[in-house]
Amino acid sequence: MNVERTKHVVFYVLLGVATLLLLYILKPFFYPIFWAAVLAIVFQPLQRRLGQKITSPGLAAAATLAAIVLIIIVPAGLIGGLLLNESLHVYNSLNMESARIEMQIEDLVKRIAADPYLRYFHIDMSFVTENTATLVKKATGFIFTSLSNLTQNTIMFLLNFVIMLYTLFFFLRDGDRFVRMIVRLIPLGAEREGLLLERFTAMTMATLKVTLIIGGLKGLLGSIVFSLTGVHGALTWGVLMVFTSIIPAVGCAIVWGPVGVVMILMGQVWEGLIILVCGLTVISHVDTFLRPVLVGQAIRMHTLLIFLSTLGGLSLFGISGFVIGPVIVSLAQTLWEIHDELWHQNNL
Repeated sequence: MNVERTKHVVFYVLLGVATLLLLYILKPFFYPIFWAAVLAIVFQPLQRRLGQKITSPGLAAAATLAAIVLIIIVPAGLIGGLLLNESLHVYNSLNMESARIEMQIEDLVKRIAADPYLRYFHIDMSFVTENTATLVKKATGFIFTSLSNLTQNTIMFLLNFVIMLYTLFFFLRDGDRFVRMIVRLIPLGAEREGLLLERFTAMTMATLKVTLIIGGLKGLLGSIVFSLTGVHGALTWGVLMVFTSIIPAVGCAIVWGPVGVVMILMGQVWEGLIILVCGLTVISHVDTFLRPVLVGQAIRMHTLLIFLSTLGGLSLFGISGFVIGPVIVSLAQTLWEIHDELWHQNNL
């Protein structure tokens, strides 16, 4: 009996070590694998339809992969190229106009200092001027650094992109087999395993749907407002608003707010006010009207949990965290619900 127990202990120790080594080997490819799984889930209905018409699973997966490239990747590449050109133009414009902005700031500070009512507050105008000018220089420097990092990381991005496509092909072709294998390794019962898989799929789809539609709409509205008010690089700021819209509570206000203030400081007061008013009255309220409709009953999670899981995911996993965070919390919530069910069954 002791010999058998020793064998079991040794086996599970070896199994744990091998599993940890496997995860360590796959760690550099976590993000390509994750996004391949996400795209496989999103395009699973298309894969199944093509699978009914094409007898070869490999050809069906290749056709689905080609559709994904045409629908998502090619347009994203074109937009990325335009965004890079726009970003360079924005940086050059900001770099040339930084001196003008500083002059506008100094002029504004002088007018404030001359106001007889504000003199009673004893505001240190030299301190305000110096720090505001420093803030403008840091903003332009940040854009330049971001563009430099984008260029330097292009090779690594392309490598991860190729790995993602290669992995996606096999997820499309053998996805059902992978799911059955994972479900078989989780000894919770078919019903509970199906619930976990359902929650993972629902959370992933709902998060992507909400983010893409709301973020895209905010970016579009922002680009239109920026274009109408004569902001340089309206496309760049619009795309940036799409990405920042995934940040809960703050969102894309960190884009249109500073842009509106800078426009006012540059002397384009009405244009800056239009940007701020549109941001406060229209862009900021897109979530209020669309999020409940788009999410529906797909995410059975409290608003506070969605807020914290999104922020936590972004801080730990970067841009991919807006999906990873809520998915992890949703799975944890499901496991606790299963635990509660098992606890009540065992105590009845």
